Amino acid sequence: MLTISGLTYRVGGRHGRALFNEANAQIPEGSKLGLVGRNGAGKSTLLDLIRGRLAPDQGDVILPRGHRIGFLAQEAPGGAGNALDTVLAADRERGRLLAALDAALGAPGDSPPESNGPSPLQIAEIEARLDAIGARAAPGRAARILAGLGFDAAMQEQPLAELSGGWRMRVALAAVLFAEPDLLLLDEPTNHLDLEAALWLERYLRRYRHSFVLVSHDRQLLNAATTTTLHLEGGKLTLYSGGFDQFLRARREASARQSVMAQRQQRQRQHMQEFIERFRATASKARQAQSRVKALARLEPVALFEEAPPPVLRLPQPPELSPPLISLDRVSTGYSSEHPVLSRLDLRLDPDDRIALLGANGNGKTTFARLLAGRLAPLSGRMTRSSKVTCGFFAQHQIEEMRPAESAFDHLAALLPDSPPEAVRTRLGGFGFGQDKAFVPVGELSGGERARLNLALVTHDAPSLLILDEPTNHLDMETREALVAALAEYSGAVVLVSHDWHLVELVADRLWLVEDGTVRPFEDDLEAYRRRLLDREEPPAGPDEAASGGRDPRRSARRDAAERRAALEPLRRKARQAEAAAARLAAEQHALDRKLAAPGAFGGRGAALADALKQRAELARRITQAEAEWVAAETEIERINGP
Repeated sequence: MLTISGLTYRVGGRHGRALFNEANAQIPEGSKLGLVGRNGAGKSTLLDLIRGRLAPDQGDVILPRGHRIGFLAQEAPGGAGNALDTVLAADRERGRLLAALDAALGAPGDSPPESNGPSPLQIAEIEARLDAIGARAAPGRAARILAGLGFDAAMQEQPLAELSGGWRMRVALAAVLFAEPDLLLLDEPTNHLDLEAALWLERYLRRYRHSFVLVSHDRQLLNAATTTTLHLEGGKLTLYSGGFDQFLRARREASARQSVMAQRQQRQRQHMQEFIERFRATASKARQAQSRVKALARLEPVALFEEAPPPVLRLPQPPELSPPLISLDRVSTGYSSEHPVLSRLDLRLDPDDRIALLGANGNGKTTFARLLAGRLAPLSGRMTRSSKVTCGFFAQHQIEEMRPAESAFDHLAALLPDSPPEAVRTRLGGFGFGQDKAFVPVGELSGGERARLNLALVTHDAPSLLILDEPTNHLDMETREALVAALAEYSGAVVLVSHDWHLVELVADRLWLVEDGTVRPFEDDLEAYRRRLLDREEPPAGPDEAASGGRDPRRSARRDAAERRAALEPLRRKARQAEAAAARLAAEQHALDRKLAAPGAFGGRGAALADALKQRAELARRITQAEAEWVAAETEIERINGP
């Protein structure tokens, strides 16, 4: 399907840096291909070469004649139309055929077409072709794609000019998917998606009928959607079978083999060199020595894989604070007291919490994050915040608002006016900005570098709460792993919103679901949430299920599990509340015990001492009651869960 033969391409003209140096690859028809390589290796350039936007300096990129290529552009679409019309317009053949049919038939009430217009046979051929490409069902298919990417019915009819850049990029993705090209080229398609839309895209690509080439740093997407991996390194292309994890295993094994071969060759080289040095001056051995010299010159060194040092991120450590950082009691919040976005919020955030927010776009994840960050006030209820808590809020719009003419050093120094230049440079070094990058204008930095700078800026004062809204957009895989390691070392609380399943799995200890106008703990794991989303998109019942009256055992099991979770949720909430109450009361009792044990406690005032002893007895009673409620709730949970 796609043949890359002797491909050479240089950046900067004939004497510039070679991104590709006589690269070769043979990609068969129907491939679901992941294109991987380090940042700057040339992945996006290869997509431009495949689609003909760039021409190779040498070699060929060959596709079958008439193959339709679809490319996800990085520019958001505009115009006066709405999202649905924009997606429908992506099928140009359908548009041409409908225009031709309208011209042939005329509008209602018009005079009949002229005699030299399309014949009845030609009109029938147009109708047949429209049927063949499914033109009549196209609006429904376009609407389903948009719905999968998070557009409700109202948003599908909304003019593009009223949508944000991120939503318009989703329209661009919907359009290229709707066109169903023979070869689909996708460059970081999940950058503007949430977790739910990314899962939908993963499922769509698994079922895609044609070939695609996917460039992505989303490990989960590569593993789930691709069946082959094309690795770009050092100007060469190597094809591996399997998804990303299989590629990593194969590469590690090849690296180990090459290391063994290199050691063996080094021993051989050393042995030959010793022979040459020993017998070069001996007449009887001179010919053999000369032969070894020639053999040594022909001995090509084994090319080892180049392993770049992994990036390192170092987050400043916050001061230690007592729990809770934030507690919410029947809180509602939003932008209008008449129509709150979220209500019935009964939650607690502690210093060591690692929480991921789940829920579709528009459910209120950003509103909730703004509430936690102190940027949005409660409309009702009680919100208690530790007086010493500080918040670092990472958001994508902050990257777009950076001053392009100023450097990373300028941005951070403005936030640390009392710090000497050396301290500012040291802090930047903890986010991968060495001397060569610290003073480069932000406008010349890559998207990943600006994301790292944004992380440095929002953590400049060592916040005790870090809210990360899609922090991995534009970050390569190595930097994502460095972020995971940095968050593992960070001692403050983390609230995470991300479409990166791999990141959420590694970072989050708890899941909170933003849904139905509230936020509540999701007691199951991320894989259960994934199944929950997929269950919602199940196809209609097939013939076998219809014949059995719709009693699919798998659906029945899922329904039973859902009912069990619903029954368990109040009990789990009661157990959490009782456990928290027991811990809080025990802390109060401990503080009172220390006060009672202090020398000269209460200054000999008998009434004060009696009150303190009475208070301690009451605390002991309440602790016993809370622990009993906790044990009763946990026992009932075990009974419902069964053996």
